[in-house]
Amino acid sequence: MGLIIAAGNTKPAFPYDYYYGVKININVADTALERVGRLELHVSLPVQSLMRRCLLNDAGQVVTYLHPTDSTKTDTGAAADLTGASGMVMVEIPKHYRKFEFDGTTFTCLISQYQLPGFIEVPKMYRSAYEATIDRTLSATPKLASVVNTTAAFRGGNNNTAWDGTYRTLLGRPATATSLTNFRKYARNRGAVGLNGAGWNCDLYAAQNATYWLYVVEYANLNCQLDFNAQPTSEGYKQGGLSAGVTTLNSTKWNTFNSYYPFVPCGTTNSLGNASGVVEFTMPDEYDTGVVVKVKVPSYRGIENPFGHIWSWTDGCKCAIESDADGGVSSFYTCDNPANYQDTNYDNYVKRGELPRKEGYVKRMMIGEYGENMPTEVGAGSTTYFADYFYTNIPASGVAQRGVLFGGSADDGAGAGLSCAFTNGTAASTAATVGSRLCFIPAA
Repeated sequence: MGLIIAAGNTKPAFPYDYYYGVKININVADTALERVGRLELHVSLPVQSLMRRCLLNDAGQVVTYLHPTDSTKTDTGAAADLTGASGMVMVEIPKHYRKFEFDGTTFTCLISQYQLPGFIEVPKMYRSAYEATIDRTLSATPKLASVVNTTAAFRGGNNNTAWDGTYRTLLGRPATATSLTNFRKYARNRGAVGLNGAGWNCDLYAAQNATYWLYVVEYANLNCQLDFNAQPTSEGYKQGGLSAGVTTLNSTKWNTFNSYYPFVPCGTTNSLGNASGVVEFTMPDEYDTGVVVKVKVPSYRGIENPFGHIWSWTDGCKCAIESDADGGVSSFYTCDNPANYQDTNYDNYVKRGELPRKEGYVKRMMIGEYGENMPTEVGAGSTTYFADYFYTNIPASGVAQRGVLFGGSADDGAGAGLSCAFTNGTAASTAATVGSRLCFIPAA
């Protein structure tokens, strides 16, 4: 069924069922989901197909879109400058609309290009094509960056100069060993433009959440680590997943190799353009001498390493985790206004639900009106229910304010994934395995 054109009216009117989505039965362990809505939209994927890589300048303006099948070129075929001189390499996530419906033991996630009755707007936003590094050209005002740049000013990891020119080089790799507080600060150093003068941010829960549901609806499966399959089903639907990704390293060997710092160069998936897929990366021989070790670097519609490799510090959400003696509740909060992000209290944050008190594979999600992809119950497995792992711990006393990391790292194996979450660290925490992404939200 196509568009409905109202008589005597040049503006197209869309039917109320111009949506597509998936139905999830919370009592069924199988990660495969039922496709619902207009089935032809599961073939054309009108929202997901608008995701595309671009260069975004510090004013929040698209300089150029990149070629759909080769990100080293612009959409006109000219050579693209991905070094940061022409803008940050970002993925445009289009404005769309989303609705969650609940009926007994099932809930349905629906998306549409159009503001249908009961649907809530997911605003246009930009999420970095690559895991972020830090532009240290001006030491007083370092800037979070999404680039392909192997110069010293953009060195990743912990900015260790001693490894330049070695198998452990951090040149061209994403930055880690940085706190959420500083990632936020370095993103804001790009300027006071965008939503409420605070459009530039490190990775955002809103962007992570939008990516998650777009993926789930597209693949109709909650296990993102299924083998990648470029061929659609006989109906024309996407099948499979994004592969195990960069999650299969041996922890001891990774530590010996480079002390848990990132190793996949930013831009490894440029040959995929805007397409989803995987690109093999061969580990240096020093990781496991005499053994050829390869990892599969995934990209979801231009978002390289959406899970695995390194954890991503994610802003716009936080947790209040009480000790057993001081309430015994773990609460999850979100904030929609980036101008109000802070690490002190819960002012201007909204409680969305309560988290499990122990870690494990996720069996139930909060969902609710806004589709919170944080757990309420664990007890599943790596290939059942939501198939991703949740990490937490309980303070001995008082109430701990914790941030949230998403995605998992290179040695997390089957537990890593799009909704894998870690709630053990404060906003000041740093680690070799923890980085972030760059995000931008335009002004409303």
